[in-house]
Formats: sequence, structure tokens, C-alpha cells
Amino acid sequence: MFIFHKDTQLDDLGNGVTRRILAHDGKMMAVEVNFDVGAVGPLHNHPHEQLTYVLSGKFEFTIGDEKHVVSKGDTLYKQPNIVHGCVCLEAGTLLDTFTPVREDFLKA
Repeated sequence: MFIFHKDTQLDDLGNGVTRRILAHDGKMMAVEVNFDVGAVGPLHNHPHEQLTYVLSGKFEFTIGDEKHVVSKGDTLYKQPNIVHGCVCLEAGTLLDTFTPVREDFLKA
């Protein structure tokens, strides 16, 4: 399966955040999330495992009781149901991979 960026839909989530579902099938999903400076990914949790790869920018991330600043090339792992969120310090893009697929994203 090939998915071309130009054929995907960019969704404006508001407050300086956009999301693009890149690919999903079976038990995985890849999502590109873009943040303007100061945009917030509010603290939340979900039953999915999640890997986040920082493509660009700088973010202050909270995962559980830990808080760190991350930038291009850094990777974060979020176990199911752990509380996590971020604040964008320098405009950037994250690549999120979920398992299983985020059905809530597909319904939005």
C-alpha cells in the first residue's frame, strides 16, 4: 500500500494544531501532527500504545510524572493509559504511531 502526502487530508484541530492521518490498516496508525509556537497538546490518556518521533521543532513533554524538553530526532514511548501532553516551544511536527488504530480519529 502506498499513501501519498498530497492525497491525505489536513485537519485543523484549532489553537495552532493540525493533524494529518497518514496511514492505517490492521493494528497500526501513523499520524502527522503540526504545532505552532505555544500550541498545547493537553494532558490526556488513551488505551493505545504510542510512539512519537520529533520531526522538527522543540516541545516540552509530560509523560506520567516525567517532564522533558525534546527536539528533532528524539522519540517518546507512551504506554497505554499513561497521562501525557506537550507544549510547543518552537514550531514543529510530530510523527505519532499508534496501536491499535485510533478509531476516534477516523470518526472525527
